[in-house]
Amino acid sequence: MILAISGLLTLVAVVFYQVFGRYVLNDSPSWTENLAIVLILYVTMIGAAVGVRDAGHIALDSLTVLLPQSMQRYVELVIYIAICLFGAAMAYNGWVLGWSVAPYLMPNLHVTEAVRYIPLAVSGVLIIMFSIEHILAIFRKAEVVPSWH
Repeated sequence: MILAISGLLTLVAVVFYQVFGRYVLNDSPSWTENLAIVLILYVTMIGAAVGVRDAGHIALDSLTVLLPQSMQRYVELVIYIAICLFGAAMAYNGWVLGWSVAPYLMPNLHVTEAVRYIPLAVSGVLIIMFSIEHILAIFRKAEVVPSWH
């Protein structure tokens, strides 16, 4: 969560600098737009992983509360297994896409295009880890303490 917040603050600073350069200095830096796009990807993907960690994702609570307590655990287990598989798809495809564009450089930043896909792969791995944490908590009949506590 600290990384996501730091990235968001950096994103605000970069966009502010871009707007300041464009409207006050009449000379907008060329690198700020590409950096802002990359920062948005990092903040979004890390935020998605934190959402899984803190169980802030879209859940089917309205349906699961109608089930008996014993069935609720099984439904939660299915949900976290599905989220884990989704995270695996994110990690794998982020890696494949990043590897396929690694030889190309981003204009104005002069870094590899793979930088755009690293957050997808890292977020996928984090989602897998956090899903496994929730699955283990279901088996132990315990609660996962949110990261913001």
